[in-house]
Amino acid sequence: MTETGKRLVEELDEQGVEYVFGYPGGRAIEILDHVPDADVEMVRPRDEREASVMAEMHGRLTGNPGVLAGQGPWIGSLGAIGQMEGKLASSPMVVITEASERGDYSTLAPYQQARGDYGGLDLPSALDAYTKENWFPRSPTETVRSLQLAFKHATAGRPGPTALILDGDAVTEEMPEDPIPPVWDGHDQVQNWEARPAQEDVQTAITALSEADRPVIIAGNGVHAADAYDQLETVAEATDAVVTTSYLGKSTFPETHELAAGVIGSFGHEGANQVVSEADVLLVVGCRMNPMDTNWQSPEFIRPDEQTIIHADIDTRNAGWVYPADVALIGDAAHSLDDIAANLPESAGNDWARDRAAAAQESFCAPVCESDASPIKPQRAIKEIETVVDSDTIVTADSGNNRFWLLNYLQTPETGTYYGSGGVGAMGWATPAAVSAAITTEKDIIAVAGDGGFTMTMTSVETAVENGVAPTFVVLNDTSLGMVRQMQHEEGDIAGVEFHDTDFVKAAEAFGAEATQAVTPAELAAALEDGTNADVPFVIDVRIDRDEEMVESLQSSFYKEVGGLHE
Repeated sequence: MTETGKRLVEELDEQGVEYVFGYPGGRAIEILDHVPDADVEMVRPRDEREASVMAEMHGRLTGNPGVLAGQGPWIGSLGAIGQMEGKLASSPMVVITEASERGDYSTLAPYQQARGDYGGLDLPSALDAYTKENWFPRSPTETVRSLQLAFKHATAGRPGPTALILDGDAVTEEMPEDPIPPVWDGHDQVQNWEARPAQEDVQTAITALSEADRPVIIAGNGVHAADAYDQLETVAEATDAVVTTSYLGKSTFPETHELAAGVIGSFGHEGANQVVSEADVLLVVGCRMNPMDTNWQSPEFIRPDEQTIIHADIDTRNAGWVYPADVALIGDAAHSLDDIAANLPESAGNDWARDRAAAAQESFCAPVCESDASPIKPQRAIKEIETVVDSDTIVTADSGNNRFWLLNYLQTPETGTYYGSGGVGAMGWATPAAVSAAITTEKDIIAVAGDGGFTMTMTSVETAVENGVAPTFVVLNDTSLGMVRQMQHEEGDIAGVEFHDTDFVKAAEAFGAEATQAVTPAELAAALEDGTNADVPFVIDVRIDRDEEMVESLQSSFYKEVGGLHE
């Protein structure tokens, strides 16, 4: 007979798990006790929030569930950040946590009890809010089967987080040799089949695209999730369609491609927004079309009565959710695009797209991008970052002004080179996400955050040191919560937006990283070269012009038209 905890770790091996991101505690120790003897490697940052983001990013990059493990009360609170991002950004995750119950004392409210009994916390209800599914098994057999189901559901349909809650005897007892009901082989049990759209819907879409004079594609995060980059490029080139992306869809298509127009939305590229408004046929792929994408439904932006809308999505609820669709392609984005490409007539194409995309790409630059001013203009800072980003680089972007400067002025050279916190939009995401990307891939990693977001999770720099990876962390420092501060009608009318000047160089060096401060563009250029060549994590404290107004500079004309709502 085998200890249930050991059997669970064997299941992780069976599922091909490389890393468990987490923090030891509670009944999770019953599993972590066996990890040193397995092929699985434990990555332990300084808290559960950072671990949750690392697991989410691992799932986002690989398409395989990132595993988060730790004690229930903290996985259900601090660790909620990565799970919320995973749910809304379609990142596969498996969360292994526990209820911290104490056997026969569980109904007497023991310390940290989280089963949901009177006097304790209700962890299952908390997990209901941000996981696709979660299980609370009460026997060893149920526990092993539930872990298998967690892996299956994490990648079934639209990916997302699932959770297993360990409890009492269900993890401490030994696993029966002949369990009833049987526990099947993990590989055989955890299989999923990808859906593809109905052929009549594909044909309707092909007819519309073939006859279009001004076809435009809006590519969303679903293209990342489906790894449908090649298929997207094939369809775009075969139909002469201009390609725009959502915020989360940035880098699903190389923004240097002659058909690329940039990012749509309220703080996206004016050129991309105008292209969408001019389209006669819109192919929306893997994008829910949230209010930021649609310029808060500006009536002049997308017009269902005048434009043909083809909506391809893994979830039928998303297709036609915001705007009525003329036809929906329900299935995996790669299959939907493959089916379009395979059946397009040779006559598909137009004389509009390439010239129109070239004009739209002018939005990636502005005169201020050439400014030599000090403190550094944020637009210039992004252009300096762009010089060190190639096809083997991943940029992670935090929430706040820094993300919108990046969206507009970082022209990504290849697919999969940019990922942002845009599911739930959590500050503090970029730094642990960069560490996870560095652990997961062989690429150069650059994290970009404001000083507020960086400070939230800067202990991840130490995790990078401990794990022998060397991301570059760029802190766009305006000693404030810049986006909120710039919402003020007059100085000081919003509380809590100013920070004292933190010495990030000393902090980074204390963690074992290298660091420098940059106050001129030339200093930033030199620091980026040093950082990307360093063998240890490298932090760059970039002093930016805090008076450069993001909203005033970047809000689209469509967004302004509807009143410029606060995000």
